[in-house]
Amino acid sequence: MILLDIEGTTTPIAFVTQTLVPYARTHLRAHLERHAGSPHGLALFEAIRREHAADAAAHGAVPAWHETNAAAIASVEAYLRWLMDGDRKSPALKEIQGYIWERGYERGELTGPVYPDVEPAFVRWRGQGHALGIFSSGSVLAQQWLFRRSSAGDLTPHLQWYFDTHTGPKREPASYASIAAIAGTAPGDVVFISDVAAELDAARTAGMRTALSQRPDNPAQPAHTHRVIRTFDEIL
Repeated sequence: MILLDIEGTTTPIAFVTQTLVPYARTHLRAHLERHAGSPHGLALFEAIRREHAADAAAHGAVPAWHETNAAAIASVEAYLRWLMDGDRKSPALKEIQGYIWERGYERGELTGPVYPDVEPAFVRWRGQGHALGIFSSGSVLAQQWLFRRSSAGDLTPHLQWYFDTHTGPKREPASYASIAAIAGTAPGDVVFISDVAAELDAARTAGMRTALSQRPDNPAQPAHTHRVIRTFDEIL
């Protein structure tokens, strides 16, 4: 199995920071108002309320929370913007962002850029009999839409597995052990490729093989012992 990160691995980091995050900020309030009364929206609001309470207990300095009508929507919006400002890996935030981006992809306002070697590598790896999976901090929905409406066309037929932070944090070995178990494969039969050495450290601790993606404009990583690749042509 080949397990891939997205940012800095299949897709330029700038797409997330300069396109996806600003798009979510722009459309956040409209999305909250559109779905506030739906069962799904109410469930998400409750998840956000619980996360807010936990953050308030742990950190204190979080936006105020109000429970009534428009004030509740304003509270949710302020808290989600606070999470985005801190680049927090909040499951509820990631889920809402995924729905906002889904609408953007459906309307043709977003296209997921992938590096030129990605589509040929997917075809090659599948032809060699390797299952392909994604592990990203973005929601599974966001992952699926990025690859469905990618700059190389629909790549989802090549992808068998999608994992997000509901599986676990990307810097904890247990997350990678869970992925291997769900995929029904031994960790030693998985190659994980990411641009973040700390994530690779966790995967290696879980028994996976690793490779550090060193794409143009990726941030420098601390000293590490992972194999470095510059394109997917160097894998298998």
